[in-house]
Amino acid sequence: MKTLHAEWTKVRTVAGPGALLLAAAALTAVVGVVAANAVTCPGQACQVDPAKVSLTGIYLGQAVVAMVAVTAVSGEYSTGMIRLTLAATPRRWRVLAAKAAVTGAATLAAGAVAVLASVLAGSVLLARHGIDAAHGYEALSLGHGAVLRATIGTVLYLGLIALLALGVAAMIRDSAVAIGTVLGLLYLFPIVASLVGNPGWHRHLDQLSPMTAGLYIQATTNVNALPLTPWQGLGVLAAWAAGALLAGGLLLRFRDA
Repeated sequence: MKTLHAEWTKVRTVAGPGALLLAAAALTAVVGVVAANAVTCPGQACQVDPAKVSLTGIYLGQAVVAMVAVTAVSGEYSTGMIRLTLAATPRRWRVLAAKAAVTGAATLAAGAVAVLASVLAGSVLLARHGIDAAHGYEALSLGHGAVLRATIGTVLYLGLIALLALGVAAMIRDSAVAIGTVLGLLYLFPIVASLVGNPGWHRHLDQLSPMTAGLYIQATTNVNALPLTPWQGLGVLAAWAAGALLAGGLLLRFRDA
């Protein structure tokens, strides 16, 4: 409990993490609002997933979340504070577990605000463009099972991104390299997959991509056409996060501070 309290105190008293999480929430909501307001779909021939449109801001918000999680670890290495932290808590796995719990909880809270704001704003803006249940589209309402799943799943997605970034930071230590590695995993995977001409390999790369697979959780239309089910896709991201935390924990345990 002392370790957990110490990590919570760091988050509360250091200006950077709180400001970045607020920025992540604001960026996610604002981009979602802009995307929902920009959608045009004459007639009913186009394929629009209202939930995915409203939650477009996740593509940018996750980058800020990754930065928050990385600095929770690498920031202490850059200042040398990690030596005091590890001296106070000899069982190093507890330090990483406490950072994961606090950073994950803070990210989930900020993510919940951002995602709910995005969905509520999207339901109003998309309806103004004729993209609503009255015109044959999926209803963008939390009372709709698929939309509720997309909403909750997207919040969990942000939490898992934070854990993935935390694990990578524990492995690499350097802030710039760790952030670059996480962003590379998120954004370069889909680019590489798009360059693969073989449909089978393209599908497998999509199934392995932490961002592509993880964001299947947002789909509310054509779900059966996805390479994985929404929850399976989120499970892929969870596996990446768990692997990163395990590797980071082992290196933290056996490597000098």
